[in-house]
Amino acid sequence: MTAYSPSTPDVDPPVSVLVVDDEELTRTGLRALLSAKPDLDVVGEAADGAEVLPLVERLRPDVVLMDVRMPRVDGIEATRRLRAALPDPPKVIVITTFENDEHVYDALRVGASGFIRKRAPSRQIAHAIRLVATGDSVLFPDDIRRLAAGRPLPRDAATGRAAALTGRETEILRLMAKGQSNQEAATQLRLSLETVKTHVGNVLAKLGANNRTQAVVLAYEAGLVGSGTSDH
Repeated sequence: MTAYSPSTPDVDPPVSVLVVDDEELTRTGLRALLSAKPDLDVVGEAADGAEVLPLVERLRPDVVLMDVRMPRVDGIEATRRLRAALPDPPKVIVITTFENDEHVYDALRVGASGFIRKRAPSRQIAHAIRLVATGDSVLFPDDIRRLAAGRPLPRDAATGRAAALTGRETEILRLMAKGQSNQEAATQLRLSLETVKTHVGNVLAKLGANNRTQAVVLAYEAGLVGSGTSDH
């Protein structure tokens, strides 16, 4: 008789996080909040954007929680450096004190996956980290719409890239702008999940976008989705 040995279920490793902020108190608070979540692992801290690339190369975090305003190298430039230097950079969430921070939109344009306010509840910050780690949906699409509404949009370059999209790809992009996941888009359009994933990949490639959020920002700039209160 063969002895029964129960198999151990597969458990996903925790999402590794690098916290970047020039204020030590903020870094300490974020580390404490996130370390209390069993599925999140704070692997390091940085006090300035100049430290980010070397730390990312050494620690390989899944997500960088990055202050958008820092005195030497800010979160926008640090995000740009990550995208330029690494073939597979970590996801970036920029954090800000101000609700209408004009720098946030610039960070999204260069490849940040989303943003969140420093005073947000810990569960919301943790949820944002988990969400961008999957890369499957856009973080807080209504906030991105609001930011786009307050910006003069440089449409020429974005419009040229958007012209290469097929009708189906444009439809997928508009659903992405509403924050729909691949599965939700597949259900609404009655397509297979794999087909939707293929379309999403094509959208990112044609727009030259690093992630879904950057693609949505470009969609606003190209006029494919409206920056008003509703979009039809």
